[in-house]
Amino acid sequence: MIPTNATWRKSSRSHQKTNCVEIALSSQAVGIRDTKDRQGGTLTVSPAAWAGFLNHLKTGDYDQG
Repeated sequence: MIPTNATWRKSSRSHQKTNCVEIALSSQAVGIRDTKDRQGGTLTVSPAAWAGFLNHLKTGDYDQG
């Protein structure tokens, strides 16, 4: 569970765009939510799942093309 006082952040590459997600990190979970609808719900994954996702992004596993 993400603590209610968690610090949410979005990518520095997002600048002022509105179609972004933001994350909150804790030792127990990673929260992911839509910046356009912050009250709309949070996807919560384990830190290990988040690390695996980031690894796949960095290695290009999700690239189309």
